[in-house]
Amino acid sequence: QLVAYEVKRMKAEEGNKQKILRHIKELAEKLYKNENPYPAVTMHTVKKPKEGHHLRVQQKPFPRLDEGLVQWIIDQATAKLQTAPPAVKAEVKCMVPSGPPIAAIMERNGNAMANSARRLEVVRNCISYVFENKMLEAKKLFPAVLRAMKGRAARQCLTQELNLHVQQNRAVLDHQQFDFIIRMMNCCLQDCTAMDEHGIAAALLPLVTAFCRKLSPGITQFAYSCVQEHV
Repeated sequence: QLVAYEVKRMKAEEGNKQKILRHIKELAEKLYKNENPYPAVTMHTVKKPKEGHHLRVQQKPFPRLDEGLVQWIIDQATAKLQTAPPAVKAEVKCMVPSGPPIAAIMERNGNAMANSARRLEVVRNCISYVFENKMLEAKKLFPAVLRAMKGRAARQCLTQELNLHVQQNRAVLDHQQFDFIIRMMNCCLQDCTAMDEHGIAAALLPLVTAFCRKLSPGITQFAYSCVQEHV
């Protein structure tokens, strides 16, 4: 129904937070009513008697019940139950038109997707420049790469590209390369959310134990020593 009827409304609302929130609220109410068609039944709580209540002298005797009145109440309730509608709501089927083609909806996301592809290209290029020792070019792209790390796709791209270089036995870096890679890893981990813990952070684990630099003969520093403070 949203696709069929509401695309124009959604386009009109773009950029107006109040309208978008009101629309979301309406949808939320519809969804809630759909899941909870019957109002909650109020439960009557019976208070527990206090300790030592049976020792009190001034207890009122339980009143005699009128048999005729009790029977009348039962009959009334039975009659109500017989005329009550069935407990399960009958499913109402309806035809929903197909609405505008998906392409019309995707147009709005076209720019975002193009931007995302450009960001990933920048990350790939910068990493290539670092490993090819083209440090001047890498330096130019570096601020854009750090900004791109705010996006999950760019963080994923970083782990994949670094993994390719490890497989090509290019894990031993010089000091400048090491510095660039560490800064990228730190920025990536800094922007990671709890959702990324078992994805991006886990993918970085084998990489931080692979990338290293030689400090002096016989002394090697691995990348994990520089990124291990992250949660």
